[in-house]
Amino acid sequence: MLAEARWPEPGDGSPPPLPGFVHSSFAPLVAAVAGRCLRRRTPPAGSRCAVVLVSAAGDRPSADHVRATVAAGGRIGPLFFFQSVPNSVAGHVAARWGLDGPVVCLSPTGNPRADAVAEAELLLHDGDADVALLVLVEHAPDGAPTGAVAVLLGEGTSP
Repeated sequence: MLAEARWPEPGDGSPPPLPGFVHSSFAPLVAAVAGRCLRRRTPPAGSRCAVVLVSAAGDRPSADHVRATVAAGGRIGPLFFFQSVPNSVAGHVAARWGLDGPVVCLSPTGNPRADAVAEAELLLHDGDADVALLVLVEHAPDGAPTGAVAVLLGEGTSP
């Protein structure tokens, strides 16, 4: 493991808003924990860094909002179409930090961290990436964020 970060850490409140993402803390949480991890250790210059986003339920608050709005006959704002796919925030992180490896989003069937590490090991082993940023994030059934973890792995490191 090259670096690890969590959100929240002592002294943290809500993650800062993320332009272009509305209603939910999912995308801001992903961006905040990824940024914190990458500030602790940036990938080596010239390396291809994959982003692996892992979430069993994805952006549950946004999905619930869209479902309720449609059920009530309301109109969905265009930003919800953009942010409804977890790849949008993973791509935002990659663009913001200049990461040029693959972007992968997983909905784990077992242990989320083990699934993320297995995907990262595959990307590293196959030569698709030299480093992998893993971001694990979940929301509770009520839509409240339960937190997030970001881990930066490189060739020969372990979680």
